[in-house]
Amino acid sequence: MPRLKILALAFFALLAASAGANAQEPDLIFKKSTVFKLLTPDHKLATYGIDDPLVEGVACHFTVPEKGGLSGMFGVAEELSDASIACRQVGPVKFREKFEQGDEMFRVRRSIFFKKMRIVRGCDTKRNVLVYLAYTDKLIEGSPQNSTSTVPIMPWGDQEPPRCADYLDE
Repeated sequence: MPRLKILALAFFALLAASAGANAQEPDLIFKKSTVFKLLTPDHKLATYGIDDPLVEGVACHFTVPEKGGLSGMFGVAEELSDASIACRQVGPVKFREKFEQGDEMFRVRRSIFFKKMRIVRGCDTKRNVLVYLAYTDKLIEGSPQNSTSTVPIMPWGDQEPPRCADYLDE
C-alpha cells in the first residue's frame, strides 16, 4: 500500500509541474454561461488575455469552453478542443530574441491527461506579419480544430517597424 501512495504522489507532482510550465498565466477577462446546471457549475465560455512573452507590443485574447457539472467542478473534465484567438499590436513592436517558425508562445492543460491547448507564433516574411495559431493536441490523437490570427507589424509613432524576418532563427 505505501508503494501505491508514493506512485500517486509522484503522479500528482508531475501534473502540478506540467501545469506550471507556463511562464505566465493568462488574465481572465470574463466568462459567460452557455448551459445551465442546477446544482453544479454551468458550462461556460471563458475569455483570457495574454501578452506575447517574446514580442513586446503584441497581445492576444482567446476564448475556450469550460465544462461545468461534476467533472468540471472537480477539475477532471476533458475540455472540448474548440478555441478562438485574436491578436493585435498594442504598442511599438520590439523583439526580445530570435524565434523559430511555429515556436510555442503559450500552453495550457485542457484535461487531466495529456491534452493541451497551444498557441504558436510564426512570421509571414513577405508581408511582415506575425501569425498566431491556437490548436489543441493530445498524446494519441489531436484535433483539427484551430484558429488563426495575424498581426501586421505597423509603425508606432515615428518609429519604423522592425521586420519579423530579421528575428527568425533559421
